[in-house]
Amino acid sequence: MGRPSNLRNDFMAAGLELVGTMFFLLLGLGGIQAAAAEVSLIGESAALQGILYVSTCMGLSLVVSAWVFFRITGSLFNPCVTVALVLLGIVTPFRGLLYFVAQFAGSILAAALLRGLTGPLASNTSLRAGTSLAQGVFIEMFITCALIIAVLMLAAEKHSATPFAPVGIGLTLFACHLFAVVYTGASMNTARSFGPAVISGFPDSHHWVVLLGRTVLGSLLGSAFYAVCKHYQYWTLNPNQDTGDYTKSPQDPIGVAQTIIEDRNLSPRAIVGQISERLPKLSISSGTSAGVRPTSNGTNVSPRAKPSLSSSV
Repeated sequence: MGRPSNLRNDFMAAGLELVGTMFFLLLGLGGIQAAAAEVSLIGESAALQGILYVSTCMGLSLVVSAWVFFRITGSLFNPCVTVALVLLGIVTPFRGLLYFVAQFAGSILAAALLRGLTGPLASNTSLRAGTSLAQGVFIEMFITCALIIAVLMLAAEKHSATPFAPVGIGLTLFACHLFAVVYTGASMNTARSFGPAVISGFPDSHHWVVLLGRTVLGSLLGSAFYAVCKHYQYWTLNPNQDTGDYTKSPQDPIGVAQTIIEDRNLSPRAIVGQISERLPKLSISSGTSAGVRPTSNGTNVSPRAKPSLSSSV
């Protein structure tokens, strides 16, 4: 009896993923159209401003769109992200397939709307003259991997900052555009490139190259990195980073120094050595509460309680 309900939810989620993908790309690619129109009016002197404008449009578009659809579909909007989530078992293969169709359809609809509203598309991605096919593949692989890691660590992993994941993911897209938009168009999203290519008649003969770098290599690399981090329990390496408990903060270094001076009659050089030896043990990553401090014999003593000389020898 549960299966029809799951199917219904999958189709509803896919339909809304289509709307979300179209919303994201309509805003993002629309910014690229505006930047291209501005350059045609005032010349190539605006090239740098154009890069900033395009990067900002794509990043902010993802922030807004992802935040709107975050609790509805997960705000994937990207077949590369979908592949990664399916590989990791976070999304079922059936829903992943539906999302694939929805994301490509949403991209085509967004590109068609922009073609009708603004004229010929200037948002096709292609390799810049002087950028080789291998360079294009690996650039797209690394920036796609960066985006996928951001999605997995900020959105898939649940922590106190998860509700703000769209901001971090949008900033990742922004930063990757600043780097790669000149060389490959900085797609990181197969659907983002596919829609404009369909409407424009596939003007770039090397479309498959960046498609390989994004969907296959970028998804595999990002998924593998996350899987290794998860397997080795990355959260144990530097714990308490998203806690609101002030007792997990480091101790007062001046207080530590005063305690050492009061406990022992040491020379200034010895005091500095004692402080440098103890402070790393009181860092956030050690997991030691700020309410206690370890003595040299391994016992925990309140900072207000002065240990006897015998306990510290």
